[in-house]
Amino acid sequence: MSNNYFRFKQFTVYHDLCAMKVGTDGVLLGSLADGGQRILDIGTGTALAALMMAQRFPNALITGIDIDDDAVTQACHNVQISPFAERITILNVDLKDFCPSIRYDSIICNPPFFEDSLNCPDYKRNIARHTNTLPYATLLSMTASLLTDNGIFTIIIPTSCVKRIEHECAFASLYITQRIFIRTVEKKEPKRVILSITKQMPNQIQNITQCLMNNGQHSEWYSKITEDFYL
Repeated sequence: MSNNYFRFKQFTVYHDLCAMKVGTDGVLLGSLADGGQRILDIGTGTALAALMMAQRFPNALITGIDIDDDAVTQACHNVQISPFAERITILNVDLKDFCPSIRYDSIICNPPFFEDSLNCPDYKRNIARHTNTLPYATLLSMTASLLTDNGIFTIIIPTSCVKRIEHECAFASLYITQRIFIRTVEKKEPKRVILSITKQMPNQIQNITQCLMNNGQHSEWYSKITEDFYL
């Protein structure tokens, strides 16, 4: 994407200072995550998902946290020029040091996901893309402490990471209640999965498979979930 911003119907997201730009993963998370009165966005980056949640849940108060100074600067700017500035707070803090006085009905995260792989030379992209700075064990244990008893944690990860997340959920006394597998096109295997995770053990796990593209165009499903956002 050549532009340093991405314009949506109700807000604009600048991303020239951020290692990870506006992309499909963030849009999927912001379009599908469960909401609540208080929402936490871990690793907010540009604040894309936080802004989308603010649009979808007009009574919610949203906090976005990130450890990258430039990302926080950009997220703050994106929030301030949006219609949702009074309901979104951006903090420059590591999840391990985040000690709020409240718990959250909804926690969302588009986490670093490359494990056991070579780091790229770009330090900021390493932070955004590799679990070195946010191991899944830390993410899940901290989420368990920040989530209300009936709250929902929603993350988007590569399908190859599901087993690792399931393992860490067991240690954190968390349970996967839904998996939405995302195919790029119908004939390919899913590359991403959106997980809904709670403190309550489900009677069964709901598994859904959706597709982003159909005959070179956005699928009916993807068009439907993003129609309130894309111009």
